[in-house]
Amino acid sequence: MKRALYADAPILARAEGAAGVRMGRFISTRRRMGVMRSIGLGARPDDLRREACVQSALFTIGYEGAGQGAVIAALKAAGITTLIDVRDLPLSRRAGFSKRPLAASLAEAGIGYVHLKGLGTPKEGRLANRARRWDEFWQIVENSLARPEAEHDLALAIRIAGEGRACLLCFEADPHICHRKRVAEMMAEGHGFSVEHIAPDPAF
Repeated sequence: MKRALYADAPILARAEGAAGVRMGRFISTRRRMGVMRSIGLGARPDDLRREACVQSALFTIGYEGAGQGAVIAALKAAGITTLIDVRDLPLSRRAGFSKRPLAASLAEAGIGYVHLKGLGTPKEGRLANRARRWDEFWQIVENSLARPEAEHDLALAIRIAGEGRACLLCFEADPHICHRKRVAEMMAEGHGFSVEHIAPDPAF
């Protein structure tokens, strides 16, 4: 017979109310912990984040060579609920990809938009990328993502992605030469996300 523990009455009452069950005064350790965790009692923040993100998908997309309509169509096809813009400067010469027009069009499509500047690559990193100086580029990316503001925005991105289907947006079509790949990896580490890179239909 499993060892029964007396559960503190106020906590037990709260657990019963939240879980919609009646357990009585004595419950097994495993049963009590299961109910407690189901409402967030007795669980560490890291545990809750991992449980919330288990088997959640995290997407990324680049708009290089694509129109706004093609990008939004790809997001809708993937069931994206929030687009996370990880550009340092949310501005673009391509029509429809600066912050305001992009956010407005996404809202019309029923997709949320958030710009997290802390996860962007600074100018020197963008210049290194264009010059294909990859060692320099990735070192700049690592240094940038180690800043306190990056850590803050990374935690926010993880929370957003844990609450719905989120997609990271940057410019490069190829995720392997874009810093969003590293951002996605950092979000996935220890949080249960599976990362999927999606691409707009060039024939759209």
